[in-house]
Amino acid sequence: KTRNTTGFFAAPEQELLCIFGTGDFGRSLGQRLLQSGYRVVYGSRRPHSCGPLPQGAQVMSHTAAAAQSASLVFVCIHREHYDFLETLAPELKGKVLVDVSNNLKKNLYPEANAEYLQRLIPGAHVVKAFNTLSAWALQNGPSDASRQVYLCGNSAEAKEAVSEVATKLGLTVLDRGSLTAARELEDFPLQLFPEWRLPLRLAASLAAAFFFYLLIRDVVYAYAEEGKDISFRIMVSLANKVFPIVSLIMLALCYLPGVIAAFLQLYRGTKYKRFPDWLDRWMLCRKQLGLLALAFASLHVLYTLIIPIRYYVRFKIAESTISKNKTSVFDTTLAWRADSYYSMGILGYALYVLLGITSLPSVSNALSWREFSFIQSKLGYLTLFFCTLHTYLYGGSRFLSPSTYKWYTPPGYILSLVVPSVVLVLKLLIILPCVDRTLTRIRRGWERTDPEDDTKKSLLT
Repeated sequence: KTRNTTGFFAAPEQELLCIFGTGDFGRSLGQRLLQSGYRVVYGSRRPHSCGPLPQGAQVMSHTAAAAQSASLVFVCIHREHYDFLETLAPELKGKVLVDVSNNLKKNLYPEANAEYLQRLIPGAHVVKAFNTLSAWALQNGPSDASRQVYLCGNSAEAKEAVSEVATKLGLTVLDRGSLTAARELEDFPLQLFPEWRLPLRLAASLAAAFFFYLLIRDVVYAYAEEGKDISFRIMVSLANKVFPIVSLIMLALCYLPGVIAAFLQLYRGTKYKRFPDWLDRWMLCRKQLGLLALAFASLHVLYTLIIPIRYYVRFKIAESTISKNKTSVFDTTLAWRADSYYSMGILGYALYVLLGITSLPSVSNALSWREFSFIQSKLGYLTLFFCTLHTYLYGGSRFLSPSTYKWYTPPGYILSLVVPSVVLVLKLLIILPCVDRTLTRIRRGWERTDPEDDTKKSLLT
């Protein structure tokens, strides 16, 4: 702070940053910088036709003048327009250039964009950063503070300057080393759902396996043994059997790694040993597994709702009405089972939707850790219980009926109950007071074999 002529302390002058490029990303970045207390100047070849810029930012037609006024310059233009920067090499000497560009596909050029920029302007300090963010993410404001900014560069001072700006914007920084890592950073935005690959492959594999399994059990069996052509059931009836099966199994797979981790900690007697890599990867994709399970459950709900308007169902109802003249006897037991079956399905799906909503970042950020843990864990297991009970009620007395096991194979809903039932039984064992007490102590830092105690025992002996 400096003292002005009146004797009061004057506020420090805001740092000036320069942005080359007035596209969506450049405008969003400028708006975020202005909100964080920086002054912003744009360098543009067409200052009068570049579109609306953030209020409070300056724009200069002469890019050299804009570059001279700031020590840190954001290059928010595409690689094919870098040529004009070579003429600004004297003005950019010693300055920090932040390259935020990306390519349309991998290996489009022989070298990374940031390395090419460094070769064009050898006197500048090029830092690759901010390319993994989108204009929309920058417009989100400080609430998006959990988003990471990857950066790399050959100058430690230049990277520190860029890190300071990113931190002031409310973003976290991860240094990936020298500028040779620029190609890796430029490939990050080109990856297509990297966290969803394993869950999507698992969902597709389960859906395909059960589809062909049920196709053989239901459609092929009816044609081979009874001479009936019920292939029309493939589109709705068969699909509506596959969707809930995959949904229930994937929901159980969301909670199975947590149960396995708990038993590993109980077996080892400590929480300070790393889990196996396969278990780590499994636990990291639980959110994606759950959302895919919710998607399959939603499809099951939609397909169930259209059953009354199907031609086959309407035909059977009309045929039954015409052919039957006697009054049927009301079965209270069957009514109880049917109502319980529907009730468990509705409650399970309602909790399903709640779990999906709370997994959204905008919702989970507003919850405390205890609230988030209660919903995702306690209510999550309750969801699994309701959905599993829904399937058991669907089977009812058919579990023991020989006609259910066509070609001596169990129906799909029985197979779908294996994993959820195992998870619920193991969870029941974990919440037993004697087991839960030990697991809680381990997770609070207690170890069954304390190294200090062993040392004391060896000294005493």
